[in-house]
Amino acid sequence: MSRTIDPATYDFYQSGAPFFSLNSAAGPSRHLDGFLDQLDTGGRILELGCGPGRDSARILERGFDLDATDGIPAMVKKANERHGVGARLMQFDELETEAEYDAVWAHACLLHCPRAQLPDVLNRIHRALKPGGYHYASFKLGDREGRDLLGRLHNFPSPDWLLETYSAAGFACVDKNIFAGKGSDGTQRDWIALTVRKA
Repeated sequence: MSRTIDPATYDFYQSGAPFFSLNSAAGPSRHLDGFLDQLDTGGRILELGCGPGRDSARILERGFDLDATDGIPAMVKKANERHGVGARLMQFDELETEAEYDAVWAHACLLHCPRAQLPDVLNRIHRALKPGGYHYASFKLGDREGRDLLGRLHNFPSPDWLLETYSAAGFACVDKNIFAGKGSDGTQRDWIALTVRKA
């Protein structure tokens, strides 16, 4: 198994994919349209952690060239069954392309990457982006790596640690938004939505 996927977290999503794809009324992520507004229509976007494909469907609807990926086979299957987005299986440390994408969208997925592996993943994202390319990611905030009440691994970064880690990977911060949120385990926790650009 990939070193960027914790086995318990993998098993949770592999077995829970039908549940996560049930709510057809749920719309795309709250920050997606604002992120897409920064990009030229038709640009190529890599989506990491596409899950059941709701954001994928919106990206395609907006006229972008999408490469939707997820590290969980059952999630890839559900995204394609429900939305026909052409999702493919890829784990974070399997990203090998260079200067291929105008943007990388990673809503609520990199938060499961172990802290020790996150710098390598960010370097891979940086390399995969074209010069000046944009990247969005959202994280649950904290002060140390740990697990939620459902047993999923989270890196729980602080804002300062996260910004330093992104800067070390060659990104410049475009926008950060800290907001109150609730995880699927019911726990209230602050989140950060981060948009950066390849420097």
